[in-house]
Amino acid sequence: MTTKKPFGLPSGKLIAIAAVAGVVAGAAAVYVKETGIGNGGGETASAECKLARDRTAGITPLMKGQVAAMVAASEPRKLTGVSFNGPDGKPLTLDHFAGKTVLLNLWATWCVPCREEMPALNALEKQMGSDKFQVVPVNIDSGDDEKPKAFLSEIGVDALQLYRDNTIAVFNSLKKEGLAFGLPVTLLLDDKGCLISAMNGPAAWDSDDAKALIKGAIGS
Repeated sequence: MTTKKPFGLPSGKLIAIAAVAGVVAGAAAVYVKETGIGNGGGETASAECKLARDRTAGITPLMKGQVAAMVAASEPRKLTGVSFNGPDGKPLTLDHFAGKTVLLNLWATWCVPCREEMPALNALEKQMGSDKFQVVPVNIDSGDDEKPKAFLSEIGVDALQLYRDNTIAVFNSLKKEGLAFGLPVTLLLDDKGCLISAMNGPAAWDSDDAKALIKGAIGS
């Protein structure tokens, strides 16, 4: 049995990699089911995030079934370099979501696994979105907003807002942190903005396994 390595350990061999159609900024998009992921050296654990260790330990047993590819953070930390534009086009950082547990998902219209999991993310937001939890999908298509808007409308997404970064700087920032190897990539952050787990690749976010994980992360 393969044991998932927590963030903070040196990057290990990628256990399962599948190619995803499309190339962004010359980098092939792939998704990773299981890997050891390093800190990347860019962010450190704050005193505030040290309090998130218990929450991380509590949700680790919930990373199974449909969300088994989730990997716990060995050292919860802030990701201060992450920024993108809100639905109104104005710049945001993760501090904007303080007080909420956040499922941050990076996606693109050309990424087939991203397209397939979007309805499940929409369903998760519909069922669990509240003043305590939010799904934040960040689209990284180049160009203007028309293509991602048209895609979300076409598949009937009605609970998610459109967050954007057409420069893919947000992806590159997470890549430097050892958190992003391709698309989709999903991070789970606690209500203080501390990273507690992450995964590369799609998941059934409307499944019972995913909902149990989110409830554990919220603390409900």
